[in-house]
Amino acid sequence: MFKAYGLYSHIRANRLRSAFLLAGFVVLLLALMFSFALIIEAMNAQPGAPFDYIFALAVDDLKRGWWIGVIAAGVWFAIAYLFHQKMIDFATGAANLSRAESPRIYNLLENLCISRGVPIPALQIIESDALNAYASGLREGQYKITVTRGLTRYLTDAELEAVLAHELTHIRNRDAQLLVIAVIFAGIFAFVADLTIRRWDFPFGFSPHRPEGSNDRKGNGGAALAILVALFIIALSWGASVLIRFALSRSREFLADAGSVELTKNPDAMISALRKIEAHGAIPNMPSRMQYFFIESPALHPESGWLATHPSVDARVAALVKFGGGQDIPVALAGEELAAIDASRADETSFLPKDGRTPLSPPPGPWGSA
Repeated sequence: MFKAYGLYSHIRANRLRSAFLLAGFVVLLLALMFSFALIIEAMNAQPGAPFDYIFALAVDDLKRGWWIGVIAAGVWFAIAYLFHQKMIDFATGAANLSRAESPRIYNLLENLCISRGVPIPALQIIESDALNAYASGLREGQYKITVTRGLTRYLTDAELEAVLAHELTHIRNRDAQLLVIAVIFAGIFAFVADLTIRRWDFPFGFSPHRPEGSNDRKGNGGAALAILVALFIIALSWGASVLIRFALSRSREFLADAGSVELTKNPDAMISALRKIEAHGAIPNMPSRMQYFFIESPALHPESGWLATHPSVDARVAALVKFGGGQDIPVALAGEELAAIDASRADETSFLPKDGRTPLSPPPGPWGSA
């Protein structure tokens, strides 16, 4: 499903995949509302009521009251939507970056924006020698691209332009909005799972506050089974929402990489930037809930792809080579880039090569230099 045969078909396939995954949240929300109806009908059932009777009542409840769940989810969305940007800024500790402080990055970003006729997002900086970046903002006038200090010091102009194009693609594709939706959905399912499984005082002996040998279960097998089914649906919905959120994030990273190549016509620069970021992307003390926003998060793509919020750099590079025509040539952080490091921070950059090697400059890609 969703096979891709070139750069633009690769972009189209990822958009279809994202739409497919987003539709999964709607299905899970309906399943969640049905599980609530099942629990309520089970708790109100007469002794001896069969399971199929309770199940049918829950289906009728869902048909009549689905709009209540939609309104509740809408209120949850509105609150999270309004305060999400402030939460991001507070959690990352990013500060505004002025043109006077970094004209180089402003010029690169302006050229990209002018080439596509899009407004220039605000720039922010995180004071860290790690190499990373992310895009944020939920509406026009609020969009921001945040980079680490290390990214501006250790990447060449072509590599930095590729990273900025990657983040600009996230903005153009409204990925921040999409990720917010995914996070909010996952939060709803997590909240409901916690509320029902751990805190709700169920009848028929299923509450953790009731004695194990409670006689309430006797004669209520149908209701007890209904509650078990509802709890299973809730747990399954929560787990599936997390997996969908991760899959959605992975899909958007592939799409942003392809968008960077589309903007710069330089897949080799994106590849070499990813290779440099790969080893030095971890930002100390960054909250885990924020790391999925970044261009690369080593801590959040374990060996199991299903549990990864980011595709591996190897997978991303392979896609750029296959669909963008790039070349994966080893690069190193050294040589002239080391001269940009402030002497007072030399001890903080021990991860860089000290043997005087210079970074290899990848040959132009099939579209030439940016």
